Amino acid sequence: MKSDWTWVDSRSGLEQAREDLEGTAVIGIDTEYDSFRYFRERLCLIQIGSARRIYLIDPLDPPDLTFLEEAFADPRILKVLHAGDNDIRILKRDYGMRFDNVFDTHRAAALLGCQHLALSTLICLYLGVDFQKNKKMQRSNWENRPLTAEQLDYAVRDAALLIDLYRTLDKEIEKKGLQAAAAQAFFGTTQVEWHERTLDPRAHMRIDGYAELEEDERWRLGCLYRWRFQKAKEINRAAFMLLSEKEMIGLAKLSSPTLEALTEGAGLARERANRFGREIVEALSRGTCRPIPCRCPAGRKQIEERDRFTE
Repeated sequence: MKSDWTWVDSRSGLEQAREDLEGTAVIGIDTEYDSFRYFRERLCLIQIGSARRIYLIDPLDPPDLTFLEEAFADPRILKVLHAGDNDIRILKRDYGMRFDNVFDTHRAAALLGCQHLALSTLICLYLGVDFQKNKKMQRSNWENRPLTAEQLDYAVRDAALLIDLYRTLDKEIEKKGLQAAAAQAFFGTTQVEWHERTLDPRAHMRIDGYAELEEDERWRLGCLYRWRFQKAKEINRAAFMLLSEKEMIGLAKLSSPTLEALTEGAGLARERANRFGREIVEALSRGTCRPIPCRCPAGRKQIEERDRFTE
């Protein structure tokens, strides 16, 4: 499949995209974002498709996207997405965009009773096009510039077939009299909002190796887990890039945490010990200061309340 596309990196490219989109009744929308390396997903590419051309817009070198804001909010223009909840959440978060009149091919296919809702499956089923998605490419580093030929091909193909898939699914919805249910489902897509991730106070208990820890080690692991979550949020990096779960288990076993013990006793990489060592020691030290539980009922109740608060 070959599609005409334009990398929008100039005022003239933006003007071409604006004129094209203003003159069309249906556009396809897709994005590429990195949710693997970041605490908050980072938007790396916006793909906008008309019947004539695909436009690849670089949010890492932010252009003036006023014309997109207008198109997305315009009820006269149908916006086609596949499983578009996250796309819309991130575009709302980063640009304050509003959406009106969308068609979500994922939700449409679910209404039609499809059991397998991957875009590649639906394109093969409804359009007869052999469309294999490269999962490795999906996880590739979309921040890199320039993008590789494989990345560009991957990005263009999704947007290029969305409009054709919409037309086929829309006819099937009409045949089955599902217009009202579809309209309600698509309206729900426009209403989604982005929310910051929150700490699960018991998540550290599900780490492999938790069951083998002593009580004090479990407490230190909980303190370390909370530190990792807050630090990842602060610097906007995936938590595993700060400390792996295996490393946290090893660190939790340090009864006397010091900067030297982080590397010599727990085997933490020197680079991370240099960068985060003092904060890690502080977090572990909080874990070593856990009071010995009182055995009287009133004391146990106070400790339980404290534990719920600190977790």
